Amino acid sequence: MSERIGVAVIGAAGRMGTQACGAIEDATDLDLVGRFGHADDLGDLAGAQVAVELTVPDASPANVAHCVDRGVHVVVGTTGWTDDRLETLRTQLADHPGVGVLVAPNFAIGALLMMSFARQAARFYESVEVVELHHPDKVDAPSGTASRTAALIAAARREADLPAPPDATTSDPDGARGARVDGIPVHALRLRGRVAHQEVLFGAAGEALSLRHDSFDRVSFMPGVLTGVREVASRPGLTIGLEHYLGLA
Repeated sequence: MSERIGVAVIGAAGRMGTQACGAIEDATDLDLVGRFGHADDLGDLAGAQVAVELTVPDASPANVAHCVDRGVHVVVGTTGWTDDRLETLRTQLADHPGVGVLVAPNFAIGALLMMSFARQAARFYESVEVVELHHPDKVDAPSGTASRTAALIAAARREADLPAPPDATTSDPDGARGARVDGIPVHALRLRGRVAHQEVLFGAAGEALSLRHDSFDRVSFMPGVLTGVREVASRPGLTIGLEHYLGLA
């Protein structure tokens, strides 16, 4: 019988944290050894081998740094990881070469497939826009998934030597055309009753392609969270995106 993995959840009282704790407790190869809230001292993380970090953007970097300094692998589901924050984390990990950190913009397998398909489709279409829909309690916009999708699409378009998507708009004082993420238009909607949803819309002369993923319940993220927990120790250094663990990168 293989050794069980001790797991701590940081942000255990939140919506995602509560779901993650239940999934870890139900897993036959994992032990939930610690639950930590925003006011708790992380200390030695209750002796965990892996921490799942599900808090808020302002708290996440310090939490992850605490784990790395103690040799604890981390699966991060918190968004708001800017390029500067990621670079700081890479520098820290260089001093802890055996520690693995996964920063995952999305844990839903369908969302990862959507991003993979969008990357494949990007070079074939002149126009592309991203629409993401989340609950109104989400503190950041656009979502990490939308930003990641836009970056993947933009990279594929650059590789194909495509120009910017056409847009004749010259007057938009209220921002109706949305934000630009890596040159790709992204629109963020916040609606009560939603969980996490995204649509990528492609257009060319005479045709359109729409890719959509819907998470109706946070249970949809749990297979990805558990995959991250099981694999992160075997992936030292920083990995951005669960797709790298699933052969979708």
